[in-house]
Amino acid sequence: MTRIHEKDLTEFFSNKSFRGKGPLSVALVVTQHARSMSLPLDPMALITEGGGQVLGLGKGAVQAILKRNGIDRILAAEGGRTSRGSLSNMREYVALLNALSEKGPVDLDAIEAYWIDKVKEFFAAKPFKIKLDVSRGLRTVMRDVIVQAEERQKTMPGMYYAGAVLQHLVGAKLDCALGQGHLQHNSFSTADAPKDRAGDFFIGDVAIHVTTSPGEAVIQRCYENINDGFRPIIVTLQKGLTVAEGLASNVGLADRIDIFEIEQFVALNLYEIARFASEGRRVAVAELVERYNQIIEEIETDPSLKIELRR
Repeated sequence: MTRIHEKDLTEFFSNKSFRGKGPLSVALVVTQHARSMSLPLDPMALITEGGGQVLGLGKGAVQAILKRNGIDRILAAEGGRTSRGSLSNMREYVALLNALSEKGPVDLDAIEAYWIDKVKEFFAAKPFKIKLDVSRGLRTVMRDVIVQAEERQKTMPGMYYAGAVLQHLVGAKLDCALGQGHLQHNSFSTADAPKDRAGDFFIGDVAIHVTTSPGEAVIQRCYENINDGFRPIIVTLQKGLTVAEGLASNVGLADRIDIFEIEQFVALNLYEIARFASEGRRVAVAELVERYNQIIEEIETDPSLKIELRR
């Protein structure tokens, strides 16, 4: 790779935050388009007829590129196709490739190799960490993981780490409390619109909604749950409690929706599972993390969502 290519790609990668599975998928597929269509590319020619997606962007295309580079792991279940920012990412990356072509010959093999290296870095990303210390409260342990997710999210715009961690922590907690097989787990990025589901979890006559930012949409879904005979529960962050309570009150549902803060929702159940014993707490947290990681393995494609338990 020429120094110009490497310098420009590195600056682009950093400035445009092309770290997530969606942007990486776009980079791989658009680079492939550059091979077949040659440079410069017309961004309008890379938009599907419906106008809502990047041409050829899907799991099959992305995995074919990865496979010929010796990678069998799945980068994105939909190949980044459903990412809200895919069209914008495509246009920005096309602009970069076209700018490079104006400077001289473009080595697309070297550029693809650059993105393959970034995919490998993505797969090698470090998990979140929990330090199991009996002197610390369980709410603090839960808070640490959520804060890590929020901090990572700030460095990777468009990636909703905090929401994914909340959803799967609740799912793991429910499995630990009830036993596996009582509820269905969904990828946080399912249809790239988890909030379109009638609920994140259904158990008996209860519909559980897990959200970092409660809004009118989730209250509307709770209203629909009530009409359908379900008891809605909202699990959110501490800062979302007052917002959710206010929104529920505004539409006369304050006494019909149970709203819980995530740290308390998980921690109290861990105490109960542990029978409020010190060693029991260690076991309960370990079982929660183990089940959480199993869920990530089963339904998510981003291994960095896992949690490493440090003793």
